[in-house]
Amino acid sequence: AEATERLKGYRSQIDELDGEILALLNRRGGIALEIGATKRAAGLPVVELGRERAVIEGMVARSGGPLPAESIERIYTAIMLEMRRLQECRESSS
Repeated sequence: AEATERLKGYRSQIDELDGEILALLNRRGGIALEIGATKRAAGLPVVELGRERAVIEGMVARSGGPLPAESIERIYTAIMLEMRRLQECRESSS
């Protein structure tokens, strides 16, 4: 019973964090859309692989654990891919 209650508490914390992560991802997506629109208006390429790599490497360097560097890299690679897809989707619908 004690373990069940502890697990319930941990899961509640995870649920709260997941909500915060989702809100932050959506905020990030909104900013990514603005960046894409600004780049298109200026005639600049939307995708900047060097910038993406720098962001990923920066996040790996900033991470204090417990996730290993490889996990941070995979997570941020996925985030970058989805933000790029969002920009491309918006570009094709404009």
